[in-house]
Formats: sequence, structure tokens, C-alpha cells
Amino acid sequence: MSSDKYKGYRGKGLAVLKEHGVSVWSDVDVVAESGRFRGIILPRSETADENHIVLKLNNGYNVGLTADTIISLKEMGRREAHYKIPEKDFPYDSKKPNVKLFGTGGTIASRLDYRTGAVIPAFSPGELYGSVPELADICNLTTEKLFGVFSENMGPEQYIKTAKRIGEEIEKGADGIVIGHGTDTMHHTAAILSFMVQDSPIPIVMVGSQRSSDRPSSDAALNLINAVKAAAEGDIAEVLVCMFGPTSDQYGLLHRGTRVRKMHSSYRSTFRTIGDIPLAMINRKGLIHLRDDYKRRRSDRNAKINTAFEEKVTILYYYPNMLPDIVDACVDNNYRGIVIAGTGLGHVNKPLYPAVKRACDKGVHIYMTVQTLWGYVQMYVYETGREIMELGVVPACNMLPEVAYMKLCWALGQTDDREKVEKIMLTPVNGEITDREPYNGYLIYQGAIPEVQEFLRTIKR
Repeated sequence: MSSDKYKGYRGKGLAVLKEHGVSVWSDVDVVAESGRFRGIILPRSETADENHIVLKLNNGYNVGLTADTIISLKEMGRREAHYKIPEKDFPYDSKKPNVKLFGTGGTIASRLDYRTGAVIPAFSPGELYGSVPELADICNLTTEKLFGVFSENMGPEQYIKTAKRIGEEIEKGADGIVIGHGTDTMHHTAAILSFMVQDSPIPIVMVGSQRSSDRPSSDAALNLINAVKAAAEGDIAEVLVCMFGPTSDQYGLLHRGTRVRKMHSSYRSTFRTIGDIPLAMINRKGLIHLRDDYKRRRSDRNAKINTAFEEKVTILYYYPNMLPDIVDACVDNNYRGIVIAGTGLGHVNKPLYPAVKRACDKGVHIYMTVQTLWGYVQMYVYETGREIMELGVVPACNMLPEVAYMKLCWALGQTDDREKVEKIMLTPVNGEITDREPYNGYLIYQGAIPEVQEFLRTIKR
């Protein structure tokens, strides 16, 4: 275990630091086989590899240098980190709306200490005011950390507590709620909260960041500003996801919680509304509505909170040569529900039929979605689809696979009666099933095609 002086460094990395008489927070000039660098030596996680030294460059980006390639390391000074953000009382203005910010894990916002290169997490109202002072121009903000988990570790325990706390804050008179959340599973949480919290009189806005606050390209602060503005001033009283629209910082988009999906691992514009269009654009000036069929803000304090959840539900992504033992394994392990992401209009291969039939006969509820994401399950078109329905599989219209999964967990948490579950599943709550997809609800541009390249030259990047 390395000392604080060499925090996180071991092996070859630690040896190089000691050899050149430098340590964490040294401002150094480095000559390596790959070039010359000037920056601050950053601490490393104790679980990081032992072969690299990490620098915070003057341009704000980090670089990892392989220890074996370092020719010289010269300390030019030191810039010790100070992790505490100076807090200021968040201003209260009786004329401004009251917004509650819930944290579920990770960093809602951060402050970059430019002296040291350290990223300092901010969460309390005073810290957020110090990090993102623009928030005070929008609302009176209070915060509460519900959990401290990565988004992949969100589950029914967290969903249920979050939904209940939302209901309590609505009763107390909050004008809007913001939920800070990791982006990887934010669309899953948005879906389940759309079912657990219905007919909210106020906006419930989920927000995260694709790039951390120590990066010049971070979207954290602007996403938070947009989300708080949507919660405080917006009139869309639904569960929403607020993230960057384009890759630039021109505006954010408000996506309906049942039709949104993360579609890129790292782009800032990763969240897209699938099979429909977003509800609104948002920037510092306010909302620009893109449609008018949304649930509007009300003055009452009434919301329907139903936190039912059955954990023994799964998604099976169909692929050619999928073997029936996968379905049998679900039955053997007492799974009560299966969502299949099928091919085309909702198909699987014939060898799965007996296993699917056995599952349905044993009371497993199986719903079909499409792995194409866009489009509807249409199981009457081909013989394959009709045969699968005869086995007991129910088509789930144009629900996204993850949304159908969350809704089936919620439905089976309330009843095991086949007819009642089907009624719950196929009765739209808030846009998870639509009558049709608009003409501009399916847009995938293929780069290099002349007409697309011409279009791209007409829009800002």
C-alpha cells in the first residue's frame, strides 16, 4: 500500500517517482519517448495498474505515461490539493420555486481546483452554489443523498426508496424534483419511476453527465442547470431525462422517461428518444416545446405512488441458434416473467418453441419486443409470429425492451393473474406504447453518403 505521498502508485510507477524525487501533486516537466509534457502528478486508485504515471496537463486533460518510457522527470513546483469546496449559503428567495435534488450516487457536480488539478465533488446546496452559482438564479435548492451507488448497481431497493421519497416531497410542496443519476442505466430508472410515480403534479427530471467535471468538455454543469430549470420553471409534469441535445452545448433535450435510451458509450448527445420525438428543447432562456401531448403541471399535491416490483424477471436477447436450455433455466430458477427482444417483427427460432411452451404452461409471463428498437411487434404477419403467439407469448406493441422489462417487473409485483398482467402491460401509462410512430421518429443518418454529407454541412456540429 503506497503512502499519501505516492497515493495509488506501486511497482514500476512508484519506482520512477522515487528515482526522480517527485511525488503526487508535483508540478513536473516530463520527457518521455512519446514527447515532452508539463503537468501535475495525480493520485491513482489503489486498484490501478502499476505501469503508468498520470498527469493533469495544463489544457485540463489527463494523460497516462508508461513508466518504462520516461526519460526524465523534473519537479518545477508543487500544487497540493484542497478537497473542501468553500461553502456559501444558498440564497433563499421567496419568489423563486423550490426544487429538491436527490442524489443516487457518483458526483452530481464537481469543482475543478485549477491550482492542483483535483476534482472536488459537490453536493450540498452550499457546495453546489460554489460550483454552479447559476442555480441560485433559478430556484431555492435543497439536496438529499439517497444512495452512493454506481448506476449499474441500481435495483429495486433504490427504485422503491426513490419513488417513495418523490411522493413525500410532492406532498411537502416541492415545485420540482431533480434526480442525479449515472448515465449507464438512467433510462432503466426513468422507465420504472414512470410506472411507480404516476400523475405527478410537478416535473421529475433525471440528469447525469457523460464527461466528468475535470474535463474541459464536461457536460455536468450545463446538464444540471438545464435539469433544474426544467424542474423549477417547466410545465411538463412527467418523469423526464434531461441531457445534451447535440454534441455541442447549444441546448439540452427533455426526453419522456418511457421512450428514452442511451445510444452511445461516450458522446455527450448519447440519449435519444426512440420511435417518437423529444418533448422539448431547453436552454438558459427556457423550454421550447416540440409537442403538446404531455401531462401538465398542476397545483394539487396528488400523485399515485405504486412501488410494486418483482425481481424474478429477465430479458432474453434472441440470436440465431439460441438453445432452449436458456429458457428452461429461467423456469428452473423460478423466473416469473421473460421479455424477449426478438428479430424482425418479433420472431425466434423453432427449436425454442417447446421451451417457450413449457415456460408458458408453468405460468411464466412472456412478452415479445423487437431488438430493432424502432418499430412495432407485428406477430400476425408471418406464420412464425402466429405460432409463437399460440405458445402463449404476448406481443408488447412498440415498447422498448428495457421499458417492457421494467413494466413487467412492476406488473408482476402486483398480480400473477395472466389476464390482469396483460391488461397492465398493454394499457399505456405514459407513452411507452404509442398508436403510431411519427415520420421523424426514426432518423439514422449514414455518414459518407453525399446527401447526408451535404446535410451535415448545413448544421452546426
